[in-house]
Amino acid sequence: MIRILKQSLGIGVITEAAPGIEDEELERLGVEVLRHVHARLGRSLSIRQVDAGSCNGCELEIHALSNPYYDLERFGLHFVASPRHADALLITGPVSRHMETALRRTWQATPVPKIIIAAGTCACDGGEFGVSYASCGAVENVIPVDVKIPGCPPAPLDLLRGLLAALAAPRKLS
Repeated sequence: MIRILKQSLGIGVITEAAPGIEDEELERLGVEVLRHVHARLGRSLSIRQVDAGSCNGCELEIHALSNPYYDLERFGLHFVASPRHADALLITGPVSRHMETALRRTWQATPVPKIIIAAGTCACDGGEFGVSYASCGAVENVIPVDVKIPGCPPAPLDLLRGLLAALAAPRKLS
């Protein structure tokens, strides 16, 4: 055991440095999002994330928004468990035939005015899957979409930019 401890102390720290993400860009985007959230809603924005049949790549990036680095909550955004509490739906993946009805019901349960965001290439245009016996393809083939965030998967900063675009768009009733 002592031999292993000596060896560990002799090697030192061998981890990689954190990726070089511009803190200024994140802060600028976040403050802009917060400004639009308060102007549009006067409170925080509640987001219901729906996986309509994705590979979970987009979900990993969405979950990164809640980690201590990005800290989505400080910008007035948070995820909710029920569409009845949501102001926005963030949908990932091509809509599988099995999720088509569930997605429509989720959309109907979300109070008006609602923001619908398709996140990831599959949600935007069907991606690799397209339209088939098992897939409806893009989210807009099932429900109306306000903003599309392309990427496979979109990076957390791209997701923030997409949320900002959705909030900056003129109000409409979906």
